[in-house]
Amino acid sequence: MKNAIKKITLVLILFLSTGVATAQEKGLIISGSLIEQETKQPIPYATVVLKDLDTANVFVGTTTNDKGGFRLATKEKDFLVEISFMGYATRVISDFKIENSVLDLGTITLESESQSLEEVEIRGEVSKTVFKLDKRVFNVGKDLSSTGMSGLEVLDNVPSVNVSIDGEISLRGGAGVQILINGKPSVLADESSNALGTITADMIESIEVITNASAKYEASGTAGILNIILKKEEKKGWNGSVTANTGYPANHSIGLSLNRRTDKFNLFTQLGGGYRSMPRFSESRNFNKITEETISSIGENYRNEAFFNITLGTDYHINDYNVLTLSGNFAYEMEDQPSETSFEYTDGNGDLISSWTRNEVTDAINPKWQYDLNYKKQFKNNKEHTLQISGLGSFFGKDQSSDFTTREVNGLNLNGDQRTATNFNKQDYTFKADYINPMTKFFTLELGSQYALNNVANNYLVEDFVGGEYVTDQNQTNNFEYNQKVLGVYTTGAYERGNWGVKGGVRIENTDLSTFLVNTEESNDQNFTDFFPTLHTSYKVSDKLSFQAGYSKRIYRPRLWDLNPFFNISNNFNIRAGNPNLQSEYTDSYELTSIYRIGKASFSSSLYHQYTKDVIERVSTIENNTVYVRPYNVGSNSKLGFETNGKYIPTKWLTISADFNMNYFDRKGDFQNQTFDFSGSQWSLGITPKIKLPYDIDFEFTVKTQSGYETVQGETSGYTTLDVGLRKKVLKGKIMLNLSVRDVFESRIRENFVSQDTFENYSFGQRQRQIAFGISYGFGKGEAMNYTGRRR
Repeated sequence: MKNAIKKITLVLILFLSTGVATAQEKGLIISGSLIEQETKQPIPYATVVLKDLDTANVFVGTTTNDKGGFRLATKEKDFLVEISFMGYATRVISDFKIENSVLDLGTITLESESQSLEEVEIRGEVSKTVFKLDKRVFNVGKDLSSTGMSGLEVLDNVPSVNVSIDGEISLRGGAGVQILINGKPSVLADESSNALGTITADMIESIEVITNASAKYEASGTAGILNIILKKEEKKGWNGSVTANTGYPANHSIGLSLNRRTDKFNLFTQLGGGYRSMPRFSESRNFNKITEETISSIGENYRNEAFFNITLGTDYHINDYNVLTLSGNFAYEMEDQPSETSFEYTDGNGDLISSWTRNEVTDAINPKWQYDLNYKKQFKNNKEHTLQISGLGSFFGKDQSSDFTTREVNGLNLNGDQRTATNFNKQDYTFKADYINPMTKFFTLELGSQYALNNVANNYLVEDFVGGEYVTDQNQTNNFEYNQKVLGVYTTGAYERGNWGVKGGVRIENTDLSTFLVNTEESNDQNFTDFFPTLHTSYKVSDKLSFQAGYSKRIYRPRLWDLNPFFNISNNFNIRAGNPNLQSEYTDSYELTSIYRIGKASFSSSLYHQYTKDVIERVSTIENNTVYVRPYNVGSNSKLGFETNGKYIPTKWLTISADFNMNYFDRKGDFQNQTFDFSGSQWSLGITPKIKLPYDIDFEFTVKTQSGYETVQGETSGYTTLDVGLRKKVLKGKIMLNLSVRDVFESRIRENFVSQDTFENYSFGQRQRQIAFGISYGFGKGEAMNYTGRRR
């Protein structure tokens, strides 16, 4: 009996030993997800390594994926986990619990290096740019000079982005930028008006700069994509912030943000309203080389706006895996645009023939609304396995009337009294579906589609005062109809292992575009299908050096105001109009980026090449001393550029941020028997030092320089501007006092020269210095102007 027990015991020991050996052979699985401490956003492509407890030798390593998740295996028993990423303090984890050969580290937070240099109570104050595989995320809310800004002005503070005084947005010096709100087209980003002016800086959480997008994003925008992320709190309980701003010229606004989070619901709302005045000085000169006659003008105009904006929404957490979001936005603007322009008409000898003054009184109301329904499902097998379906609808309207009166000063009056009326309606609908499936621990598949519909009607009436009554001018009156439908489908695959990752995809888009001029019965119908391949890869050499590379093909479809032959007659000797026969332009974009750290400084540098064909250029022509500016497709543009962004934190009280961009371009093309072949360059530089002063006071200033550059018909001048900001914290950050001055020396200008065989044109524009003071108060669990709640 004893022998039998011994034999059974021996068999059990051998069996258990075999089981343990087998378990050890299978190894230990370690997993987790990485987020940023301040914004709660995932951190992709961070380094995760296992090190020996005694020697610090590395056993095995990997990088986090797009969602910040990671997974690796080891046969080692005694180790520590070290997580690092450029710009963040390294995190070491040595205290953990292993269950059933699985180590789940859960959600891990990383703190930015700039935060670790500061006192606890002022963490999260420094704005920074976070670099991801196919985009850069610029956190806006902490900029001192953003006090009282509109969304358009905030964009101008983002590295690589430039906004002209006319509101034209360029990225790395190129037009054709796609603007998104929370990842989708939006009425708030509509180019048909100053829509971004209804968004105030304190409503914006971050801006994503996407210069080389993956196939997941729609292919519009040859220069790239700017995605504006609006704030939405999700801290449990009541949270909120109220902000008030005032400034000169008149810039007064008040905003309220409220959030209520329960186990099932997250209710959020934002309200904003205010009044602003935007004075602008302008000057122009048309010289006819054939007749040697000159018409010059000088004037000042105002764009006064009263606006109101409200956003309401709710997240309904059906269960742990399903969330339904419904939100709506309504904005309303009331415009008043008075102006006065003085004209002079001189002959070839410089003698004055006539002079007169033209006054404009314009009033408009602009209602805007938008609704958005979104459903997101997370699958139980993996939280990164998701399905998201959304529908969005929006409307923008404009009811505008203008009266133009002239007063003779000397000689003949070349202008008569006129009046115009505009009735504009734009309706957009977008339907999206996105599916993400991490099929293995190394490979992720994405599938999706989008269907966008844009319908516009613009009824424009021009009347001339003739013989004591107003008579319709049939040459300038038109009713323009614009309809565009774009259907896109895409797929991407991402493979990530160790320090290396690659992501490839293709997007197919069918465009159905039709325009119709009702008065003349002119139509232009286009239907075409395009393939847009993308490829991105990354490799991490060390904790201090990593590389990213990408390729994408993009399209810039002519937008409404590019196509609409609408005449703006505010100055009827310098007229801008659209061209309904425009074709789309296409760009092949290549980019190589390095992210590296030297001591207390971190940098991101990119070398990029863009080749664009059928480039849309605004070309000037002259008829009867009147200069017309219309867009045309003119040849190709090959651009080679270099861009670098950096941050240096030498001490606790000083942070220096800078960005530099330079590109060389080679233009080739012909237009109306003229050859536009030339080469040129342009560059921009921005430097922002931020200084921490005693008594919880922060001071910063930004110097920004934009170089001049050659155009197809002449040249555009450069400029240098200075913005300054001052912030005082009260009650440990519950109250913020802000003072900012934009364009201190009023040096931000728009100056263009056009020189052709038959004429010359000079135009100049300038806006006034802006001073703003703001106060913010955070209540509940919120902080003034500091939205750091978890985003879902």
